[in-house]
Amino acid sequence: MSRRTLFQRIRALEPDSQGVLAAYLCERLLPNYDLFAEQMQAGDSKILRGMLNAIWDKFATGKGADWERWQEKIETVTPSEIEHDVLGVYPAIAACTALSSLAQGLADREAGPFLDVAKISQGSVAHYLELGECADINDAAARAEAIENHELMLYEEATQEAMVEYLERVGVVTKGLVRDVRQIAREEGHSNLGL
Repeated sequence: MSRRTLFQRIRALEPDSQGVLAAYLCERLLPNYDLFAEQMQAGDSKILRGMLNAIWDKFATGKGADWERWQEKIETVTPSEIEHDVLGVYPAIAACTALSSLAQGLADREAGPFLDVAKISQGSVAHYLELGECADINDAAARAEAIENHELMLYEEATQEAMVEYLERVGVVTKGLVRDVRQIAREEGHSNLGL
């Protein structure tokens, strides 16, 4: 399935389902930040975990939070590629950006930022491969093809597609659905980069 078709299917989901998908994807991005924070002794994983827990609670119970305040907290722990010249900084930044986008969608009550999370998640895989395994491929078209067909990118797209199919099938977001999706994300045991 093409990315465009996948993104069209995400757009067609109900806003709450889009939000649950975005939270699921953020759950898969979070270990990248955790690993960076641990290795570089920088940032604060507790803030990202706290924000994501508040987001899951929002979908499960309907209780809101001060999303703007959470975004401010995320800003303070978002690493800078200028200060950290390591490959791991980019996936960490992507985790922060995705969480911030998800919170923006909740604050504005708009679904657009939820789709952005899916794009950020795929983009983080592409960037990681471009700067890592595929960095030695000089031809831009060949590099793009290698990234598109890499097992990490194929797995990312298949994972998003599987969750979209699940949400399409279930239809209505309930407390049980939120619990199940959250459990699925945690049981995967690795990030979108396979870490």
